Amino acid sequence: MAAISGKVVQHNLVAKCCQQDRELSTKYRLHYCPLNRRNLLPPVVGKLAWNGNSTMQLGTLSKFKRGIVYCNAASSFTAIPSVEKNYFLKLQNGSDIRGVAIDGVEGEPLTLTEPVTEAIAAGFAGWLLEKKKDDSSKCLRVSVGHDSRISAQKLQDAVSRGLARAGVEVIQYGLASTPAMFNSTLTVNEEFSCPVDGSIMITASHLPYNRNGFKFFTSAGGLGKPDIKDILERAADMYKCIANNDSKGGQTAVSLTVKRVDYMSVYASNLVAAVRKAAGNIEKPLEGFHIVVDAGNGAGGFFVGKVLEPLGAITSGSQFLEPDGLFPNHIPNPEDKTAMKAITKAVHDNRADLGIIFDTDVDRSAAVDSSGREFNRNRLIALMSAIILEEHPGTTIVSDSVTSDGLTTFIEKKLGGKHHRFKRGYKNVIDEAIRLNSVGEAAHLAIETSGHGALKENHWLDDGAYLMVKLLNKLASARTSGLGGSSKVLTDMVEDLKEPAVAVEFRLKIDQNHSDLKAGSFRDYGEEVLKQLENTVDSDTKLLKAAVNYEGVRVSGYGGWFLLRLSLHDPVLPLNIEAPSNEDAVKLAHDVLNAVKEFTALDTSALTKFVGV
Repeated sequence: MAAISGKVVQHNLVAKCCQQDRELSTKYRLHYCPLNRRNLLPPVVGKLAWNGNSTMQLGTLSKFKRGIVYCNAASSFTAIPSVEKNYFLKLQNGSDIRGVAIDGVEGEPLTLTEPVTEAIAAGFAGWLLEKKKDDSSKCLRVSVGHDSRISAQKLQDAVSRGLARAGVEVIQYGLASTPAMFNSTLTVNEEFSCPVDGSIMITASHLPYNRNGFKFFTSAGGLGKPDIKDILERAADMYKCIANNDSKGGQTAVSLTVKRVDYMSVYASNLVAAVRKAAGNIEKPLEGFHIVVDAGNGAGGFFVGKVLEPLGAITSGSQFLEPDGLFPNHIPNPEDKTAMKAITKAVHDNRADLGIIFDTDVDRSAAVDSSGREFNRNRLIALMSAIILEEHPGTTIVSDSVTSDGLTTFIEKKLGGKHHRFKRGYKNVIDEAIRLNSVGEAAHLAIETSGHGALKENHWLDDGAYLMVKLLNKLASARTSGLGGSSKVLTDMVEDLKEPAVAVEFRLKIDQNHSDLKAGSFRDYGEEVLKQLENTVDSDTKLLKAAVNYEGVRVSGYGGWFLLRLSLHDPVLPLNIEAPSNEDAVKLAHDVLNAVKEFTALDTSALTKFVGV
């Protein structure tokens, strides 16, 4: 039996596969369904051997609506290094998993290998099997998608092998968006094998090309931190099985069932339907609007051909729509100044009505009006708040901790809503909105300054494309109502938002090797810094500590404010300052610097330079 390398790059995997009928598929599924939490099949690693009657490129299946490939995969006994459980736990990044998937960058060793990826996928399958144990009569289905990263195909195949290890039916979507992956757990359409029981998105958002990672979903939403830790602990156990089996020279045959489904067409059609409905069921409600999109060579290019054009929009001048995991034009990040300049230039050059920009996996977005004014950060939150509060008067808007005082005034005084400023982290913001609703406080929008925004009406999914659909709905409905046919209708909605003259951020790094830490953790050290700052503020009559605050130390003074907090994951204390003038910003920065100067492991050089000491 001939074998080929399991290290797959892009669409170069050539598999000898045979198309089988659904009866055979059922036999395979029934064979693997009885697996328990820890009693998964012996591992499959290294090389794959594929049996069948015809040869095709697996990648070519993506051109069809649906495709089913049944293969027999056998492990080789390529050496796999032993790793400790802590190795896996270090891959956790809040409610995501992140690692280095491409070797060659100095100082960044490979951490997300194919065997590690297989073990993580098997860990998720075990976690999912346990959650779904009440419905053990059916075999579970899991969808797998990825963004444009160059390691995507390799990891997708490794994920598929790991899932097959647990007898899970694997459904590959290929290039997809993170929001679409969650939606596949909700869509009811058996033609597209929906709903799935769980979903895995392979992405590392806007991080450099050599990184990658995973996000996990069920119909209840994205998994939380405890779930991710559980999955990684299971993965560590699975990896031990892989290494143990390999050391014995074992070879295990596993039936690998892979379906290829064009789910992005389903997802996009739902977005189109939402805009048409908002415009009174007009077929082309955006006809005549010129809208340009910057996908940053990520996964957002579909929005042009599958959403805007069916709605009648002119899209000439849209850029960087082709997926390219090296991101040659700019970082696909709505917070990045270079990225925002690129979409602003595209709007001006094409005299467009609106510009839209997405991050790599389309769970974040921003916009630019016809004059080049950006709708991102506080301004995007203000615009979305205005739209939502028209629909749900008086509702609570949940945001992250670094939003401005001007935004609070706008939401509460101008719009008549309530601003609930919470912690950084999109999952924190979303979970807080869900909690508020559970205790009787209506909240319909949870949104971060990063561009992550989730709506109650959209199952609390942070969906950059859906946020832009809400803007398109406003454009379309305004034209239908005779209120205008340009993005000025959006600009006018945030006209009264008071914005600071100066807004700066400093990242004060903690040197973990410095003797001042006294062998303690950077987190403990950071907490000491915050406590010292809090004590200093309490004794200064010029400064006023925020009465309600959920993260770090937030203080008002000199007509502005500052927030010093500890990063969610890194040995860094980010400091945000907003003020009516540079002089006032310097005063705030000076007070912070004086309060923390005794902490010698804290790098305050940038702050010192700003203050001019």
